[in-house]
Amino acid sequence: MTVRERVAAHTGPAGRVQVADPLPLTWASALAMAAVGVVGFVAFAWPFLVPTEAALAHGQDAPWFFAVLLALLAAVLLAEVSSGRLEPKTITVIAVVVATGGALRVLSAGTAGLEAMFFVVIVAGRVLGRGIGFVCGALALVTGAFLTGGVGPWLPFQMVNAGWVGLLAACLPRCGGWAERWLLAAYALISGLLYGAAMNLWFWPFLGAAAPTGAGFVPGAGWQANLGHYATFYVATSLAWDLPRGILNAVLVLLAGGPVLAVLRRAARRAAFDAAPRFEPEETRCP
Repeated sequence: MTVRERVAAHTGPAGRVQVADPLPLTWASALAMAAVGVVGFVAFAWPFLVPTEAALAHGQDAPWFFAVLLALLAAVLLAEVSSGRLEPKTITVIAVVVATGGALRVLSAGTAGLEAMFFVVIVAGRVLGRGIGFVCGALALVTGAFLTGGVGPWLPFQMVNAGWVGLLAACLPRCGGWAERWLLAAYALISGLLYGAAMNLWFWPFLGAAAPTGAGFVPGAGWQANLGHYATFYVATSLAWDLPRGILNAVLVLLAGGPVLAVLRRAARRAAFDAAPRFEPEETRCP
């Protein structure tokens, strides 16, 4: 079944796209996404996986991580382009989402943890699907970073994190109306906290004596002990910044999520696919 047939078959009477993933991952893009997930997990979780003194050598890995991440993102897009599923209109929708996310990052710039960019990433992932949701999140983050001058060793970690936010939004249970909006608002709150919790891991192991007492990384201490130290560090230093991020994006979803979801769904329907709705006649029941 082609993409157009798939969208047409899942389009309701009002022309609203109900399909869970307008652009499901091909095997090639799924493989690239799996590689991104593995590389990202190792990049964030290594303090709990490699409890040795040698682990501190990972402080110089950010440039390599950035190069690998860009290559894998290019592989995802290349797989979609080579499959013939990314039409010019679809690429235009992605570009608009990325540009909007980057612009919102410029407006907030993370002041007091407030980053409205994630509102766009969440609704885009919800509408456009897992692969495109991940790409939109990662590219929106890097666009905002270049616009704000926020380019540094933390950037590849931010890209993976933002990509995961968009990807997981596409994996939420399907529903509509206010139920969908409340679901996305709850996800926005939780993802705001998890984003900050994961981001700290790029620098936390290297703080040494600068970390609060009992909250620093101890090479060789074991993952259970270091996990407890990190929990203490997060509550003491980051929770007050991450909570406003989650609350802001949850409020934006509740206030503006409905119209933005409708606009994106209409754009996705047209961009991809210009699919005319197709309805099957009702079954005739015998008396």
